[in-house]
Amino acid sequence: MDFLDQLIEKGWLKTNRIIQAFKKIDRKDFVRPNLKDASNYDQALPIGHNQTISQPLVVAFMLEKLDPKPGQKILDIGSGSGWTTALLAEIVGKEGKVIAIEIIEELMKFGKKNVRKYNFIEKGIVEFICKDGSKGYKKNTPYDRILVSASAKEIQKKWKTQLKKEGRLVAPLQNSIVLYIKNKNNTIEKYPGFKFVPLVQNEK
Repeated sequence: MDFLDQLIEKGWLKTNRIIQAFKKIDRKDFVRPNLKDASNYDQALPIGHNQTISQPLVVAFMLEKLDPKPGQKILDIGSGSGWTTALLAEIVGKEGKVIAIEIIEELMKFGKKNVRKYNFIEKGIVEFICKDGSKGYKKNTPYDRILVSASAKEIQKKWKTQLKKEGRLVAPLQNSIVLYIKNKNNTIEKYPGFKFVPLVQNEK
């Protein structure tokens, strides 16, 4: 049984559109060549520069909390290998847009190459930017959803500003996954017990 069957069986993956994206976007297309045999296991894998492609269970949990929908505009911060970018692109479809932000240029090129396998860039659904994701990306604001895939010390003010009203942001803070909903009460839900690489930021 591969990780996808396990995630569905154990209830980590529940939403049909997210399940279908996991079925279509093959994780082995987003790992280093020497690790393709390990891509079907539920574990994080190194992609270079002290970064990882996240454990499938963690990605499933974060996407379920993010609740991405067709036609939405999503900012994917710390896009790394491009796996989450491709999953989001499959969900938002041709009417949607995913902006992938990666500060490490070599990883940005690696992720872009991987996502090209699914023609999302050619279709205008995905755009890659080499930039410090801690500052978000103002050009395409506001976003329906923001996904952060590396651990920050706090939810950055610019992320909140760039999020639509009623928008959702999912980000790791230290060893917890946090869901922030930009509503009247600015709802925050915290889920401890996770481990992430730190968010790389410019010193300035």
